[in-house]
Amino acid sequence: MTTKQKSTGGSLIELVVIVAIALGLALGIQAFLVKPYRIPSESMVPTLEVGQRVLVNRIGNRFADPHIGEVLVFHPPQGSDSDTCGDAQRREGQACDRPTSTEASVNFIKRVVAGPGDRIAVRNGHVVRNGKLQKEPFINNTCQGNAGRGCNLPREITVPPGHWFMMGDNRGQSDDSRFWGPVPRSWIIGGAFATYWPPKRIGLL
Repeated sequence: MTTKQKSTGGSLIELVVIVAIALGLALGIQAFLVKPYRIPSESMVPTLEVGQRVLVNRIGNRFADPHIGEVLVFHPPQGSDSDTCGDAQRREGQACDRPTSTEASVNFIKRVVAGPGDRIAVRNGHVVRNGKLQKEPFINNTCQGNAGRGCNLPREITVPPGHWFMMGDNRGQSDDSRFWGPVPRSWIIGGAFATYWPPKRIGLL
């Protein structure tokens, strides 16, 4: 084998090793640090549009609790596909206060509107937390003038320990904790912190 052939063979092996390392790093980053997520529905309009892509921090919520206003990706309870509220029917005029005990395999993205121990009700699509109407400039309040599904839930519920209450910004067009209950911390994947597609909507959340 000539010196040139040895050099070429060494370069190919080096290239394969570099590609393998890069692929391993990319997979490791996605698995443990940052994960891309595609917005599947209109539930977060106007903050996030259908087809928009976000980056999700997978490690942040391991060290600190989610905060009010944070946009999270999480696994909902199994009841999310049928509006099942725990083991019983949701009472008229109030949000669901207990999820089913089984975690679904799908991913949802919503905003945290209440945490453990908070009292919550909904008035014309707006959150009333601990008796105070919340300032929510980010929502698309399709509940205005509408007595439709989930727009008015005046009976207060209390979010149980270790759970967070999630709602979509598109208040009249979102299936969320109002119907299938708050989400335990162990089902939370991470916080969405930036958008990267389409290019005209690149930015931080």
